[in-house]
Amino acid sequence: MSRRSNLFAAVTLACITHAGLVQAETMSYADAITKLADDCGGDIRKFCKGLNLGGGRIADCLEQNAAKVSPVCKASVTSVVQSISLREQAQAAYSDVCKGDIAQRCRGIKGDGNILACLVKNKLVSGKCSQAITDAGWR
Repeated sequence: MSRRSNLFAAVTLACITHAGLVQAETMSYADAITKLADDCGGDIRKFCKGLNLGGGRIADCLEQNAAKVSPVCKASVTSVVQSISLREQAQAAYSDVCKGDIAQRCRGIKGDGNILACLVKNKLVSGKCSQAITDAGWR
């Protein structure tokens, strides 16, 4: 597997184990993997060489070696986890946040994808709804 695949697995597992951190600006999964590859690739090669993907092995390895992992990697993992957590929260909550806008601006539209497309195209949605869509990574 590629280095980016290993890092994707690590960030996914890190997101699960570090849920509830302070909110930060969201980033895409691709950007998160790139950031972790740039900032943690050396630490993963040094401390986690030869580990197979899956089962949280890389995340566990970085955690077990936390005292030796570079400060840059630690900071990167923290910021990526915060960002992905915020993105996932926004994706889960957008329909509640946008409930009024959906009723007012997208009345009669069926299907989650169609409703989301209506909200994204509509320039008159509320600020909270607009922010939820942006934080969810859909705009």
